[in-house]
Amino acid sequence: MAKASGGKALVSTVGVLLGTLFFAASLTPSLMPRSVPIQGALSGLSVAAGYGLGVALRMLWTVLEFPHPGPRTARWLALAAGAVSLAIAGAALWMASVWQDRLRALMDMDPVETGRPLTIAAVAVAVFALILLVARLFKLVAARLRQRFERRLPTPQAVILGVGLTATLFWSLGNGLLVHGALTGLDASYRQYDALFEEASPQPTDPHKSGGPGSLLAWDGLGRAGRAMVAAGPDAATIAARTGAADAKEPIRVYVGLNSAPDLEARAELALAELIRLGGFERAHLVINTPTGTGWVDPNGQQALEYLFRGDVATVAVQYSYLASWIALTVDPDYGAETARAVFAAIYGHWRTLPPETRPRLWLHGLSLGALNSDLSHDLYQVIGDPYDGALWAGPPFNSRTWRAVTRAREIEKPAWLPRFRDGAVIRFVGRNGAGRGAEADWGPYRVVFLQYASDAVTFFEPASAWRRPAWLEEPRGPDVSPDFRWIPVVSFLQLAMDITMPMVPPPGHGHSYAFDDYLDAWAELTGAPGWTPEGLDALKAAVAAGD
Repeated sequence: MAKASGGKALVSTVGVLLGTLFFAASLTPSLMPRSVPIQGALSGLSVAAGYGLGVALRMLWTVLEFPHPGPRTARWLALAAGAVSLAIAGAALWMASVWQDRLRALMDMDPVETGRPLTIAAVAVAVFALILLVARLFKLVAARLRQRFERRLPTPQAVILGVGLTATLFWSLGNGLLVHGALTGLDASYRQYDALFEEASPQPTDPHKSGGPGSLLAWDGLGRAGRAMVAAGPDAATIAARTGAADAKEPIRVYVGLNSAPDLEARAELALAELIRLGGFERAHLVINTPTGTGWVDPNGQQALEYLFRGDVATVAVQYSYLASWIALTVDPDYGAETARAVFAAIYGHWRTLPPETRPRLWLHGLSLGALNSDLSHDLYQVIGDPYDGALWAGPPFNSRTWRAVTRAREIEKPAWLPRFRDGAVIRFVGRNGAGRGAEADWGPYRVVFLQYASDAVTFFEPASAWRRPAWLEEPRGPDVSPDFRWIPVVSFLQLAMDITMPMVPPPGHGHSYAFDDYLDAWAELTGAPGWTPEGLDALKAAVAAGD
């Protein structure tokens, strides 16, 4: 132990060693590349976790009454630990850029900037110092309370009561002031962002578009994400030009924003009424697209199906939040599912009253939190008598019920990042560049396709990674998963948590950024792509890429 002038320990030698090892481990790659601030924050948290573990081990050593080294030996041990720690930290900081560049190369990203190691170290030290300060403040308050209680209570009871009251106080301050304040600020920020009117999303003048003349939906009530979805291409002319279809149609897009109606039931009914007004049930294909937490509908997924079926598609989406998906899931995890259930009940309820021979094929779709809530929008008993046609769920979160069940029940010889479920007659998985397409059996009357990338932390985050190696790290690994990624208890959990909450957005085709080409492959796998050949699909991909 290092000593202060008064003989009291300043730092734990074991804590410093373990904190340094955790720091070095935090610099190893995980699924996503990291910016300097995020890497610094992650490293600071990792140092704190390692240091705390070291302090706990020393306390256990003391409780078990094992011998401690004398003052002279303790000083030499502290000096040796400091030297070893500096060497380990320096080597890890030097290697960190190498590891990040190898991962970035897999994702077609530029190498990291110079000067990165020093900045990471500075941020990590600042984060660790802040956490250590809070921990010592906690210890000080608990000790003062214990001293007061010891005047009237036995020491064990005073200790328990002091720690308990201090924990309650700190939790109240942290949850009540910091967390609540942060969420209030984020809520206001996202609300303002959702209200933005952008030149790229002009109000339609066509009465056959949501928000246009005669629409049941006010343009300002759609929100930023809704206006972007409705105003986005492709139109009939673009679809005709890129598919060669002379009879291409203008896609129908209905979006109901949070401000379009006072409650979720009213928004669901409004979506149904607008869809009927626009003739959505007269199209060959109808999609219930569940948005992400921010209300965003991925245009790549929506447009891929519109091109595939030459515009003969109607899409309906209803917003349930304007917060980022991970925040929405934390703050109100049930509200998105409740909205999805109301929307499905309204649309599906009307759809099943139509003659089966003339009604559109009904599909479900969602990305990220939208995939999770789309999965939760109905149950087997609700649809088994008259099932909808199928679902495409992209980047399903790790806690999606159907995804978890079928991944666990996958064929054992297939990797966890691209499973095969039984004979593929009901559920299939599609990866990057169409990987996984095809199955032993033909599709049944009901079908599901999961589109997922091996590097998507939203899908492959595991709380159990704190103590258990994830199955998707076994060989062979996904094509864009770094060979340098090593499972490390606790640290890997922190890395993956950062990959979800504060990721660096990679190019489309990696992580949680899904590309048009892969959506097209997934929709083709789900629907059978009637009238298309593999060569025709490749030509469509090239035409869309050239047009962009």
